[in-house]
Amino acid sequence: MPPGGWTTCRHCGGPIGGDGAADAPPGFCCAGCEGAFKLLRGEGLERYYARRCLDPGTRLLKPEAEDALPPYATHVTVDEAGEATLHLMVEGLHCAACVWLIERLLTARPEVTHARVNMTTRRLTLRWRARAADAEAETGTGDHGARRVLDPVLAVGYRLVPYDPALLGRETNRAERALLRAMAVTGFATGNVMLFSVSVWFGGDMGPVTRDLMHWLSALIALPAIAYGLRPFARSAVTALRGGRANMDVPITLAVLLASGMSLWETARGGPHAYFDAAVMLLFFLLIGRFLDSRARGRARAAAEHLLTLSGVSVTVLEPDGTTRGLRPDVVPVGATVLVATGERIGVDGLVAQGVSDLDASLITGETVPQRIAAGDRVFAGTLNLSAPIRVTVDAVGEGTLLAEIVRMMEVAEQGRARYVALADRVARLYAPVVHALALAAFLGWWLAGGLPWQEALLIAAAVLIITCPCALALAVPVVQVIASGRLLREGTFLKNATALERLREADTVVLDKTGTLTLGRPKLSRRAPGAGGGWTPDDLRLAAGLAVHSRHPLARAVAAASPEARPLEGVREHPGEGLSWPGPDGPVRLGSAAFCGGPADLGETGGAAPGPTLWLRRGAGDPVRFRFADSLRPDAAATVAALSARGLQVELLSGDRPDVVAAVARAAGIETWRAGQTPADKVARLDALRQAGRRVLMVGDGLNDAPALAAAHVSVSPATAVDVSQTAADVVFQGDRLAPVVSALAVAARADRLVRQNLALALLYNMVTVPLALAGMVTPLIAAVSMSTSSVVVISNALRLARRAGARPLPPALPATTADEAHP
Repeated sequence: MPPGGWTTCRHCGGPIGGDGAADAPPGFCCAGCEGAFKLLRGEGLERYYARRCLDPGTRLLKPEAEDALPPYATHVTVDEAGEATLHLMVEGLHCAACVWLIERLLTARPEVTHARVNMTTRRLTLRWRARAADAEAETGTGDHGARRVLDPVLAVGYRLVPYDPALLGRETNRAERALLRAMAVTGFATGNVMLFSVSVWFGGDMGPVTRDLMHWLSALIALPAIAYGLRPFARSAVTALRGGRANMDVPITLAVLLASGMSLWETARGGPHAYFDAAVMLLFFLLIGRFLDSRARGRARAAAEHLLTLSGVSVTVLEPDGTTRGLRPDVVPVGATVLVATGERIGVDGLVAQGVSDLDASLITGETVPQRIAAGDRVFAGTLNLSAPIRVTVDAVGEGTLLAEIVRMMEVAEQGRARYVALADRVARLYAPVVHALALAAFLGWWLAGGLPWQEALLIAAAVLIITCPCALALAVPVVQVIASGRLLREGTFLKNATALERLREADTVVLDKTGTLTLGRPKLSRRAPGAGGGWTPDDLRLAAGLAVHSRHPLARAVAAASPEARPLEGVREHPGEGLSWPGPDGPVRLGSAAFCGGPADLGETGGAAPGPTLWLRRGAGDPVRFRFADSLRPDAAATVAALSARGLQVELLSGDRPDVVAAVARAAGIETWRAGQTPADKVARLDALRQAGRRVLMVGDGLNDAPALAAAHVSVSPATAVDVSQTAADVVFQGDRLAPVVSALAVAARADRLVRQNLALALLYNMVTVPLALAGMVTPLIAAVSMSTSSVVVISNALRLARRAGARPLPPALPATTADEAHP
């Protein structure tokens, strides 16, 4: 206990006193804080108190009563395996020690499988094995045990509320406003102090009394401004020192305090060496650099932040009685019907129940051309309704939407520990002892060996502390990663792994799957080809379409799409695995497999193997008619393969289809090396063989049925429909019908790698040039501050070049969609 007793609470840091103080335990402001303190002691987590830094503006909150807690039940989702997921925002988060404490408290629970706190967004992602019946019995809330799991965190004073991106935006704006205020104060002080300094410098016969007056006036202006402007750096420095480590703000804080303290000492004793101007101007330039860094990071994350804001639009819910009401998207019940007006952004995921319109889905797919939607089509939060009002049946809201999944992937991509990030972090950790040793050596060398007054030697040491701050090095890699992720996101390409960019840059071989990758995976009816083996007529097509509309089979849907004017027939019966039948006026009609319809199973028009999937139509005892289908190539497949080859990549095609079909697709796409009849195991074996040959393989395959091959590759990319984004095993997922995002991702990865290397080189060159100059006494603290801030701005500006679309090798114009059947001889 301190000699004078406890004046602030040992747990929350608040003052002891006020209402209820008589009943408060010694050393605590209330019984709740005492209980929280004992809880941490009992769990062996008391190191938290030594590591944390309590921000006066962001104190720990008092443990809340049960009735004051938000309802977690409506925000819990449970998957088929019984694992519950909850996304929360942590209020009262101070520093990395808070992150450590929260994660330790949660992972200590046996049912918790994952607990991760994002310091930047303050998002807590929590997963646990739900025990619904027990939870309801214990809490009566039906929240699948969320309250029980969160109790330790709530007990120590953190407030957990449902994740709301708007709160994060307000917090970021608050921090930037604080930096702007500090800049304004220090800038005002700098201008006024310089007036007195210029008078001293050019005062000529100014006597010591007048000089001391100028110094005291400078101190009167500078010291309050320094105390106000130094807070962002001092808080971070104190946090690091309490944790037994040093960060970049430690030498900055030390340098400003040394310059200010030495100047005040000189002024008090009437000495000539006062550098208030240098101290306050140093702080002014440091704050400019910190603010520019914050703004640059904000711009780099603009794509993800824009997506977050889109989820906050109001939703108009149609009630059963026909009335409407506006609700936040996250509280709209699943199954409700929402109205989306023309020009309104959709706030939920769901199916179109009524209406036909055009949809701007560029934020999701990267495609700028509006897509047509009608009843039964799926729409997603964040997309824009362009043409006409529609009604949407809700099937996902809040954290369950595709928009939320994309933002989570962005966070994963930004938080990863890529090789260059780890290198920069190691260098940044090692710099502290070296920098302080250099500063001490500079001070002792110039004072003892160089014969300079201790005041001037101290200023040289301060300049060394400032100029060696590795801000540029710390920013060199993460800013590039964030900008690269944001650029790809705007193009409809999502990074699911933080090291994907590095591995994309290393790829030298591209292996493509056929169905759903080179082709669209949507079969279409081939052109009519009369002849032996079942040539069809328009009459046959109308009859087949009348049956096909009753089935969801892909081939039946292709027949129905080929004859939209056909009328559905009454009395159609579906035979699972075989086809459709209808008791027609001239005898039974069948549409389905060759075995079901009595057609030759494997014979084509010329007696050879059929080059694609088929359906047969038979009227009564007549001869069967064959409908042949082919899968269309992606419109830019050949152009993309040509662009990959132009980049020096070896391109192969692996497919499980028959050799003649694979050969036709390979020929149409311009691929020379191909293999047909490949099982998933065969594909993995081929990738292993390429790896043993020293190749680094980029596998491009369908995200659902090529999972083993995607996992076996050095890096993997998958085309996926929006609903598959979170399911695919690939490192990178792209949307849309074009294959060009593969080339774009490779181009962005290569350019990001060049920018990272350039940034590291710039940071190294900066230190190689400036550190010797500082040690030689040729750099003042003011010049050191300007150069350090400039180096950070240069690194950030260099990284922002990646946001421009220049640099990707242009693709040849996309060709019209080609079917494998049309490419076949």
